[in-house]
Amino acid sequence: MHLRLDDLRGPEIRALLEEHLRNMREISPPESVHALDLDALRRPGISFWTAWSGADLLGCGALKELDATHGEVKSMRTAMAHRNKGVARAILERVMQEARARSYGRLSLETGSQVEFQPARRLYESFGFTYCPPFGDYQEDPHSVFMTRSIGRA
Repeated sequence: MHLRLDDLRGPEIRALLEEHLRNMREISPPESVHALDLDALRRPGISFWTAWSGADLLGCGALKELDATHGEVKSMRTAMAHRNKGVARAILERVMQEARARSYGRLSLETGSQVEFQPARRLYESFGFTYCPPFGDYQEDPHSVFMTRSIGRA
């Protein structure tokens, strides 16, 4: 598996992100879908990584800067054909490595509260994320859960 900082221009990533947004809209009501589209992921302050095996896109994830000391995990997605192979774990490790390099003190995320998101919540829990109130611009939402953890320096 090879992880790379991605410019979000390839057709493979466009297709994976479209699948991600479509799936989020199937599970959650529109006001509870916080996944970012391609344009939003290209904004300054967001770094985006993809995981590859040869020419095969395995998954993706992003780090959004909330402020100089706080980052947010965004757009974590593993391609359906590559689930349960450690892709999300590798991407999350890379995101956390970058958060440490930026000297963030905290890394947070929003994910769904529905049963479909249980594997993601278990992954985040295994990395030391704990449940917290909404952060940043988020509001309380029965379809969302919020998680956070302290980040040590690189």
